[in-house]
Amino acid sequence: MLSSSSSSLNSSPPRSTTSTPCTEHNLFFANIVSDYVDPQYILVTGGLGFIGSHTSLELLKAGYNVLIVDDLSNSYPDVFDRILAAAHLHFGNTKSQCPKLKLWKADYRDECSMRRLFQTYWNGQQTNITGVIHFAAFKAVEESIRNPLRYYLNNINGMVVLLGLLEEFDVKNFIFSSSATVYGSVADRGVSLREEDCVHRSEEFLDHDGFKHIAVPGCIGITNPYGRTKYFGEAILSDLAVSDPTWNIIALRYFNPIGCDSSGLLGEDPRDVPSNLLPIVVKVMTGQWQELSIYGADWDTADGTAIRDFIHVSDLARGHIAALETLMQRKPESVLLQDQRGSIGFATFNLGTGSGHSVQEVIDTMAAVSNTSIPYKVVGRRPGDVGSCVAEAGKANKQLCWQAQKSLKDACTDISHQIFFSLVVVVIDA
Repeated sequence: MLSSSSSSLNSSPPRSTTSTPCTEHNLFFANIVSDYVDPQYILVTGGLGFIGSHTSLELLKAGYNVLIVDDLSNSYPDVFDRILAAAHLHFGNTKSQCPKLKLWKADYRDECSMRRLFQTYWNGQQTNITGVIHFAAFKAVEESIRNPLRYYLNNINGMVVLLGLLEEFDVKNFIFSSSATVYGSVADRGVSLREEDCVHRSEEFLDHDGFKHIAVPGCIGITNPYGRTKYFGEAILSDLAVSDPTWNIIALRYFNPIGCDSSGLLGEDPRDVPSNLLPIVVKVMTGQWQELSIYGADWDTADGTAIRDFIHVSDLARGHIAALETLMQRKPESVLLQDQRGSIGFATFNLGTGSGHSVQEVIDTMAAVSNTSIPYKVVGRRPGDVGSCVAEAGKANKQLCWQAQKSLKDACTDISHQIFFSLVVVVIDA
């Protein structure tokens, strides 16, 4: 590992703000200095997390060099090696060269460290960072209710600091990791959720019957601080795009990511106590937990358990590639309309399958695929939960030329393979 260089490049752009002296706590996990002037990179904050790691892998597969920023607060260093191993496995099969993967270990909120990163990737005329995919955020609904300030400081303040640096270094292609939680209580209507159900500027749209409507800015009934950080984040980005026409920003509203890469090398394994359904199921299947909890069996659904739009994480990752290629105008078949200035500005897209499955269905499918009994108990509803949340995915299908391809069974099968792979590795290491 190499210590990062503390020297600034003489040809870096003017600094819009003064910064404190740089500390020396940052480490590179690869020789990041020797070739910084050559290739272009996509910057991925939180790139060692569940969605970030899978998206980094899909970026490599799509031919992009990837620069990950992660402080390892909720991820592990070996995820970097696993991304690279999965990428080399892919490129070995295709007999082509794998793009570059780099890691800058830092908290993305550390303005001094991030400034050094952008200076390192400044080639004398312009930046070699051509786009940013921003995953670094806290995301547990219950924790956000207990500790809202932690969420606002990280998810909102941190993003504002990052955006200031991106503006200073003229990095204007930005993809924001948003969430279906921005729809709030609209999800309780029992119909699929459209992007027009939550907008930041008045906009005209057609309903399913072809009638014209005006979407009014605002949101209804967001039930937790985490969801509000995503809504406020979108609002900030919308305001930024209005104020500066050179920005191209897409917010991707995730529904419920599950599964893992089919190689078995990547999975969902946070340092914190997991809050998503499938990581908890895995802990029960592997004997780490005795049973899982189903939060409410009295929802207005067929089996009484909550319904979610579960999307395979590899499909979700491919959605980011589709959005990036649209932003960078590398996808001529996309029909995302630009404004009169030739800028995309700000746009939102749902990333979901368009169909829902109940929590009980997911547990039953996982048990059937793995031929394993999964003990569970029914407990009360969690604060901030809703009964149903399913995407209307037509906008992303049409404008990003993207569509989910994998099923719930595919996701459960991939997880089962990943569990087996992990157990084999443990036995070999022993």
